[in-house]
Amino acid sequence: MSPKKSRSRLPSWLKNKDPLQKGMITTKNLLKGLKLNTVCQEARCPNIGECYARKTATFMILGEKCTRNCQFCAVTSGEPSPVDPREPDRIVEAVSRLGLKHVVITSVTRDDLPDGGSRQFVRGIERLRDYDSELKIEILTPDFQQDSGALNRIIVARPDIFNHNIETVPELYSRVRPEASYQGSLKVLKRVAESQANIITKSGLMLGLGENREQILQVFRDLREVNCDMLTIGQYLQPARANLPVQEYIRPETFQQYKEEALALGFKAVAAGPHVRSSYLAEEISQEVFSQGES
Repeated sequence: MSPKKSRSRLPSWLKNKDPLQKGMITTKNLLKGLKLNTVCQEARCPNIGECYARKTATFMILGEKCTRNCQFCAVTSGEPSPVDPREPDRIVEAVSRLGLKHVVITSVTRDDLPDGGSRQFVRGIERLRDYDSELKIEILTPDFQQDSGALNRIIVARPDIFNHNIETVPELYSRVRPEASYQGSLKVLKRVAESQANIITKSGLMLGLGENREQILQVFRDLREVNCDMLTIGQYLQPARANLPVQEYIRPETFQQYKEEALALGFKAVAAGPHVRSSYLAEEISQEVFSQGES
């Protein structure tokens, strides 16, 4: 038997998140009652208490089981469930009850489906538009194996923000994200950015897996080369012993330096910090970009 991977002790700046906050249980029970999954729970996000207390969540469609087994992720890998045609309706119900004006939808990766699950994203976007045409809709998608048909469906549906995470530096892909392609993810973002559909593109990067400064800055440059508009940079935290261990805890001031360097390269908005995740404070951060478009 292989030895269990040890989990390092958290530094002081990562110990101030209270997972139980006033009001979070109401949101949790609402989502449970509607039989909706959230990446907040499935990925064991450290911000769940804060976000649920603020009556917001990132909906995770297409089931709880992922067809890939990335070593950084807490989402369960296994045989996925059938696509639920009523899921978009339940998301609309949750949006109505929570009073959301900015909706974030992500999914497990569904390499088993011919369309990669893209049609379910489209159904969700269309149902939300029918419910409220003023809603801001942000989606965080898998790579759809770079299938042009799947990406074209998404583009035609025109979410306000298209997010696809690059996750880590290319030098670590074989260990962190072996079933994906760094260049493939860049191509996905480029295809959406060049579509002329006026969709804001966004990506996210985890730090603390063994990358170095120059590799990080090269990812920034690569993302700007494909006209990525927004960037999130956060600390990787080992969700369970079976996942990759943390190699380094990045200090808050270092995150701030990376934010300034990313903005200098031309990103329209950057969120960077130990607790930052792809959808953390998504509405507030996106306002920086929307306001630029209005000026």
